[in-house]
Amino acid sequence: MLMKAEQVEVVSQIRDTVKKVCEEYGGEYWREKDRTRQYPTEFVKSLTELGLLASLIPEEYGGSGLPISIGSEILKAIHEFGANAGACHAQMYTMGTVLRHGSDQQKQAYLPKIASGELRLQAFGVTEPTAGTDTTSISTVAERKGDQYIVNGQKVWTSRAEHSDLMVLLARTTPKESVEKKSQGLSVFLIDMRDALKNGMTIKPIRTMLNHSTTEIFFDNVPIPASSLIGEEGKGFKYILSGMNAERILIAAECIGDARWFIKKASDYANERVVFGRPIGKNQGIQFPIARAFSQTEAAEAILDKACALYEDGDTSGTYANMAKLLSSEASWASAEMCMQTHGGFAVAEEYDVERKFREARLYQIAPISTNLILSYLAEHELGLPRSY
Repeated sequence: MLMKAEQVEVVSQIRDTVKKVCEEYGGEYWREKDRTRQYPTEFVKSLTELGLLASLIPEEYGGSGLPISIGSEILKAIHEFGANAGACHAQMYTMGTVLRHGSDQQKQAYLPKIASGELRLQAFGVTEPTAGTDTTSISTVAERKGDQYIVNGQKVWTSRAEHSDLMVLLARTTPKESVEKKSQGLSVFLIDMRDALKNGMTIKPIRTMLNHSTTEIFFDNVPIPASSLIGEEGKGFKYILSGMNAERILIAAECIGDARWFIKKASDYANERVVFGRPIGKNQGIQFPIARAFSQTEAAEAILDKACALYEDGDTSGTYANMAKLLSSEASWASAEMCMQTHGGFAVAEEYDVERKFREARLYQIAPISTNLILSYLAEHELGLPRSY
């Protein structure tokens, strides 16, 4: 565990490193990727070579063994300095399923290669078209046959699938009607997508309002080795839940980074833009929204810091991870709206990058979990209100 002084120094070094990378891949790089809907391969390669995406993997498997608070600072800095970690953030949190629940053989076989970048674990196959966020109602099936499982079904919103070697897949191994609780009978697999693509798996890109490389995936009698199973059969829902706190914390960090970008962008513009013979930043109608966004962001970051501390202490409740994601995404969206208003017509001009970041920030009101589901969780688990779904 890093001491406080050491952590401050590490964070400072990380921010300097990330800033240099983001300066190398500036606004025009991201605008071009956005226009052509291309994956930022070069950016991801640079982060990988610097070891930033392996920061949470233990040293024994080739990573840095850093806590989630440091991982959060990496993603926060990427977004604060104008880039987007959506192309690679799953490399940080998806591997946690293998790390926490995989066998020693799976850890030794995959984690060092994930840490080095030889293998990419970017795809997380959970959501389905008919189930949505009702994860226990998924219908993708993995049927055991000898030393294999045969997978049939469909996943949707599986981002980065075309740019990943491995996928963490959630599938039903026992029919829903044959279990006592609907959360039972689900299992998690680590599948090699390179093999699966040759044996019945197909990937179809989904064009969206932002460049997020998302897809839908079809499984048609896809055989996978029985050794692909992570942990025990039937306990996959529990395994997936254990990784969601990390995901929400890391996404919250990205939102804080976005908010900081919007606040700086708006403040700089408000100081420079002169209308009616004075900088528009002199007007309280411009000042107040920027100041409010700043306050929201600082408050959200404080909850994020607490969520990191609780996670590192072994807390599994999810309350602060959920609140961090809720408050941080709302702070980034409020900052995005404020930045658009501050820039006026120039906000929609591609060259300012505001409209791109605006679109990117909107995503986190609904992903990886919607705001309303977080509120339902807090109402039930913290306030004792009846379950609403």
